Amino acid sequence: MALIELRHVTKIFGRAPREGLARVRAGVGKEQLLAETGMVLGLHDVNLAIEPGEIFVVMGLSGSGKSTLIRHLNRLIDPTDGEVLVDGEDILTFSARALEAFRRRRMSMVFQRFGLMPHRTVLANVAYGLEVRGEARRARERTARDWVERVGLAGYEDSYPHQLSGGMQQRVGLARALATGADILLMDEAFSALDPLIRSQMQDQLIALQAELNRTVVFITHDLDEALRIGTRIAILKDGVVVQVGTPAEILLAPADDYVAAFVRDVNRARALTVEAVMKPPVCRLTDETLDRALAEMRRHGAAEAVVMAADGYRGVVTAAKVEAALQAKGAPRRLAELAVAAPTFTPDTPIERLVPAALQAGVPLPVVDEAGNVKGLVTPEAVGKMLAEREAETAPAGIETKPRDAA
Repeated sequence: MALIELRHVTKIFGRAPREGLARVRAGVGKEQLLAETGMVLGLHDVNLAIEPGEIFVVMGLSGSGKSTLIRHLNRLIDPTDGEVLVDGEDILTFSARALEAFRRRRMSMVFQRFGLMPHRTVLANVAYGLEVRGEARRARERTARDWVERVGLAGYEDSYPHQLSGGMQQRVGLARALATGADILLMDEAFSALDPLIRSQMQDQLIALQAELNRTVVFITHDLDEALRIGTRIAILKDGVVVQVGTPAEILLAPADDYVAAFVRDVNRARALTVEAVMKPPVCRLTDETLDRALAEMRRHGAAEAVVMAADGYRGVVTAAKVEAALQAKGAPRRLAELAVAAPTFTPDTPIERLVPAALQAGVPLPVVDEAGNVKGLVTPEAVGKMLAEREAETAPAGIETKPRDAA
């Protein structure tokens, strides 16, 4: 079951939102609504389901509704219509006291401009959420010290925000959000005020912490590269409407419309996608058999290549063409293991650009293995070449004047 759900959420800002809602339901669009009534359509019939433990990225141009959306999740904004559910419970029905407890214990937020209290030290800032919750001073400071260390700021506990760089201040904000133990982390353009290098370091830290903590993160950004790098799934908004939800690979390889295609057209796919996006499951796995038996087995499976396994695990890769040629050649090896090419292995999360040189040189499909050494799939040079060729052949969709990826 999804941890967070938005069901038919519509938000209209203005003097008479219910009247605006009726107009929108009758087919009036965002621009027409603004021109005729002065009211702003922030979100329109948004339906999303966010799973536990994923980094769910919401992205779009300025004014697309992404910050409005995230503020619905902790009820800093209430919708004009629709439901916001957490663990199946509609938080719009919460009393003031229940909402206060929910915010303190279930959700934490990291802001774009850090949101630190300038008169408090780093330690006191990190401990603030625990203080509000009523935890004893010694306990909250112990927890805060642990988080200060975990985000790489040990030794700065007694410093004040103005003594820190922007990246260090954002680490304090991240530590403060994580220290409360909340299982949902909301991050609204959290890294966009940082220099590119610091921003990249913060993305790395978030990914590392998420792998360890398995929190549910809702991350707002206007930067596609950032979304592709950190997102488990991505929702793209346009004028308050969700136009596509998918994994990074789905967004890149199968954009829903011209608007999404405009976002992804300049992306270096080899850098943004991982090996998992182009691998295919191994159709045939063979042990150290004779060549004629191996060829018969490959033909039975309709496999052009096979993974060769031994008692101690992966041995190499062979192609049916190579086995057939060896059977006809004099003095060729008669056992499959002798013919197998020990091609280099890659993990599913390896960026494709790191695989390209090996794919071009190996002459056989490259095996993809998990941390336990299990072969999960094969990547053919043809699959890599096709993916790269498709990017080169793409042209910018017509009718979109602005390059969304360049927007602030």
